[in-house]
Amino acid sequence: MAGDALRAYTSTAAGQGFADDFKGTLEPERAADLCALDRPLLDLDPHEITRVQVDLTVFDGRVVFEQ
Repeated sequence: MAGDALRAYTSTAAGQGFADDFKGTLEPERAADLCALDRPLLDLDPHEITRVQVDLTVFDGRVVFEQ
């Protein structure tokens, strides 16, 4: 179930925005936009998600934030 929610925010959302040909998954030749979190989301109790911290943000293949 948590994996389904994560896909809904990533690859499924890219498809809904007609952008699934260049973003939504981490693959070569796709937009390198991502964030690295301080803990795995799939193992979390949903009530803990607001405590997750962003460690790194990459936009257009460049690091724009690093903890």
